[in-house]
Amino acid sequence: MMIFGDAVLLRIFLSNDDTEGRQPLYEAIVIAARRAGLTGATVLRGISGYGRSAHIHEVFHGFAFDLPVVVEIVDTEARINDWLPTLEGLLRGGLVTIESVRTLQKA
Repeated sequence: MMIFGDAVLLRIFLSNDDTEGRQPLYEAIVIAARRAGLTGATVLRGISGYGRSAHIHEVFHGFAFDLPVVVEIVDTEARINDWLPTLEGLLRGGLVTIESVRTLQKA
């Protein structure tokens, strides 16, 4: 049996060069989400992209610098909203989006 539910998807667009102290920022975000008990987080590394600067970031002759990274977290709207101040304390830039999603889980 499949169970449908309502949730939100939080997406955080970063660079793989962003850090929190000596730790990659995406890793610090995932650890903070886990400590908060959020349902789950996934980190996706892009192979090319650009942001506000319009400078294209990509692998160049086998070297990867400043590649895009997206952290995705899915949970209830209330739990995500409660966790946003923690995220705000970690970020120094980047883009954050929140969208409503329907989840489907096997019971």
